Amino acid sequence: MEAVHNNSKKEDIAELVLLPGDPLRAKYIAENFLENVKLVNEVRNMLAFTGTYKNKKITVMGSGIGIPSVAIYSHELYYFYNVKRIIRIGTAGAFKPGIKVRDIVLGINAYSPSNFAYGYRKISSKTVNSSKNLNDIIKQTAEELNIKINEGTLFTSEIFDVYQNYDHLKADIPDAISPLASEMEAFGLFHIAQVNNKEAACLVSISDSKFEDCDLSPEERQTTLNEMITLALESIIKE
Repeated sequence: MEAVHNNSKKEDIAELVLLPGDPLRAKYIAENFLENVKLVNEVRNMLAFTGTYKNKKITVMGSGIGIPSVAIYSHELYYFYNVKRIIRIGTAGAFKPGIKVRDIVLGINAYSPSNFAYGYRKISSKTVNSSKNLNDIIKQTAEELNIKINEGTLFTSEIFDVYQNYDHLKADIPDAISPLASEMEAFGLFHIAQVNNKEAACLVSISDSKFEDCDLSPEERQTTLNEMITLALESIIKE
């Protein structure tokens, strides 16, 4: 069986992948950070590009929005293309007053009320860890680049919190969880990585907050996240 949502040749996908949600953000990264860039997938307009960063082969591909979408693309990358390491890079909403717009958060784990894990592998836990080795590399690289990051739990929601009030979901989160930010994909990615015995991490930039009268426009979301992108690229190429 071949991948359904990716028609790249196997040799055109790198072992190291950055996975933004927006395929246009993937295009932006490819055009502004990579060399020798080649468009390698455009099935359903989910663009993927492969190029080099500091002479390391890198693929950057959109994943779409939500757990089901990121699960499809990450599964195909790990299973059909033998990808070893994925860093999701995206935007998120602040879950606490101390997390500010434009802050970077590293998801050490993800909590979600989703039934994805149970449907996927009959896993009942609502929390899943990302890859410690890759997280350690990201934290070390952030220190080297003098980039401040916050590390903690991500709340992976199935609704976009800007449009909905989900206080009823927040009320069910165990006190020990205490998420820093809300996004929509990490829980799915981390499960796919664990089942395939691969590495996955998630970096998000805070684009909106109910605690601040400030948020990022769609254009800013796409083009002004360069610090997080640089951190992801510098981290993913390290052994």
